[in-house]
Amino acid sequence: MFTFTTFLAYTLFVALYAWYRLRKEKLGSQEGYFLGGRSLTGVVIAGSMLLTNISTEHLIGMNGSSYKNGFVVIGWEVTSALALILAAVYFIPKYLKMGLTTIPQYLENRFDGVLRSYVAFFLMISFVVTLLPIVLYTGAINLESIFNISELLQVTKEEALLITVIAVGLIGSLYAILGGLKAVAFSDTINGYGLLIGGIAVPFLALLSIGDGNPLEGLSKVYEHAPKKFNVIGERDSVLPFEVLFTGLIVNQVYFWCMNQTIIQRALGAKNLKEAQKGLLFTGLLKILIPLVIIFPGVIGFYYFGDTLYGNQDMIYPELIKKV
Repeated sequence: MFTFTTFLAYTLFVALYAWYRLRKEKLGSQEGYFLGGRSLTGVVIAGSMLLTNISTEHLIGMNGSSYKNGFVVIGWEVTSALALILAAVYFIPKYLKMGLTTIPQYLENRFDGVLRSYVAFFLMISFVVTLLPIVLYTGAINLESIFNISELLQVTKEEALLITVIAVGLIGSLYAILGGLKAVAFSDTINGYGLLIGGIAVPFLALLSIGDGNPLEGLSKVYEHAPKKFNVIGERDSVLPFEVLFTGLIVNQVYFWCMNQTIIQRALGAKNLKEAQKGLLFTGLLKILIPLVIIFPGVIGFYYFGDTLYGNQDMIYPELIKKV
């Protein structure tokens, strides 16, 4: 109950902080609502982009993948940093010079309004159908596993997952609808840096426990237990072959970090080009640390649980949280 109360208190603190920062903001204009009045700094942009990218589908899904496949999945993070450099050096200067509010607006300037409408429609559908359900579902799994919501509410686990999905969806919608980009950016900044600090604490505490107070000894034990899990060069039959990093994966990363509206919108809301570039490059630096949050815990989980959760690998991160 104490853990759940602490979680609610932190969530309330973030909401109150965002309200305090926005109480005098004018959200009536298009720029004020969708771009935060073009007033975001590099630190805010980086924190918001980090949390927009790293959410429960990464904590659950990526750690589940690394639990089974090892560090080979780190390729996703390495190529992200490269794409962010490209976004800062080439794409964002052009976007800001054109005064874009959205990425589909670029297509209207380049072609026509019909293409813009089609692309915007399909992007919204893909977000609602492919990404949002995964985020809500994995978030519900994490909350249920850590806080035992079904026990608190005295309902079945399936009912608890449904209630949690609805609650998280409503809270997130209220943030975005009532406060616009600036509210989302400020709350994301707090949660983003909090996620990074708390996320790194998980493997650190686990290594302390494994090494009897010595994290380096703990790391040595984890490595000796399964050295193949630390291989970062994917074989041709692996989940992420090394060659793919330079073909399909880098193309995917350029789209995601340079053209994805949900990501690049933060940089479009920068107060100037310098702050936008600082935010993008700082995000790239933070992405180098992210494997400690979304990959390493899964490998540590293999030390604790072996292959017993291979059939339900999405549970490895919640189980590791309970363990440490």
